Amino acid sequence: MTPRERWQAVLRGERPDRTPCDYWGTAEITAKLMAALGCASERALWQRLSIDKCIHLSPTHPQATEDTWHMPSLFSVWHVKTRMMPYADGLGEYEETIYSPLAQACSVADVESFAWPDPDLWDISGLRAQCRHWEGYPILGASYEPFYLYCRLRGMEQALEDLLVNPAMAEAALEHIHSIHESVIRRVLDAVGDRIDFIYVAEDLGTQDSLLMSPRCFRRFLKPLLERMIRLAHSYGVKAFHHDDGAIRPVIPDLIEIGIDVLNPIQWRCAGMEPEGLARDFGQHLVFHGGIDNQRTLPFGTPEEVRLEVARNLRIFRACKGYVVAPCHNIQANTPVENILAMYEAVQEFG
Repeated sequence: MTPRERWQAVLRGERPDRTPCDYWGTAEITAKLMAALGCASERALWQRLSIDKCIHLSPTHPQATEDTWHMPSLFSVWHVKTRMMPYADGLGEYEETIYSPLAQACSVADVESFAWPDPDLWDISGLRAQCRHWEGYPILGASYEPFYLYCRLRGMEQALEDLLVNPAMAEAALEHIHSIHESVIRRVLDAVGDRIDFIYVAEDLGTQDSLLMSPRCFRRFLKPLLERMIRLAHSYGVKAFHHDDGAIRPVIPDLIEIGIDVLNPIQWRCAGMEPEGLARDFGQHLVFHGGIDNQRTLPFGTPEEVRLEVARNLRIFRACKGYVVAPCHNIQANTPVENILAMYEAVQEFG
């Protein structure tokens, strides 16, 4: 079977020839892995490790200074300023916000007068050719993460405070964010909806121990927006890939209710996210994606510990609708290559 055929079988609740596996990693670890294995391209890396890579594509924007598939992270388009910050003694770097253009907004009028980007400027003309280039692989065609972007526009502390003390302004901004993304994603679906498999409908709602906001706030401010985008994707026969970090168990029933198809990243070391409980309570509704710990096991464990964790997850999720083996978020730059190899070798052994 091709990687795409494996994913599609899982999404239908069927058993492919083996459990599919995916790869998420920082640019630094991907380059390190390619060098260690002598791979000249990322496609060669996926083939070398038998990875069923979900390819992340996106329309481009002529005014963006960034090059990323994640539309909310085209920060220059949204007037957000960032800088790269090193971590792990310079092994890698992450982009951090240094200027939030709505930080000084005080009213709905300030939100309405903001220079929101024109959705018609996003360029979808190259997407079909890119889909052809990745024939045989599952494809994610566009991304949407409304509160993630609102936090960058407003500043995270202020964005969270707005939900309680300035809800009308938060609702106005989130509606603008939704409207722009919906317009762009509808054009994507019109152009390549017959070829893509997923729309990324996501958030970052969890910390290590709890939700960032109460379930009540989630249900008021975000759940209706996510549901509208999922309905749009489903109307074209495209699935909703939902990414949500951390301890999000209290809202998983809500996510199932609004129709998510895949739940990522299953950070099982976070409170309430134990795989056994997730599989028992939600496994008949969802395809789980991720679950190989990159907080301790992948960066600090042994290859044998990685191998056993893959085997454990395959055993736990076997009775669920489906499972895709992957790290539970981006593999970090301090992860030993031998641990990454152990993860994908274990998929071949146990999957």
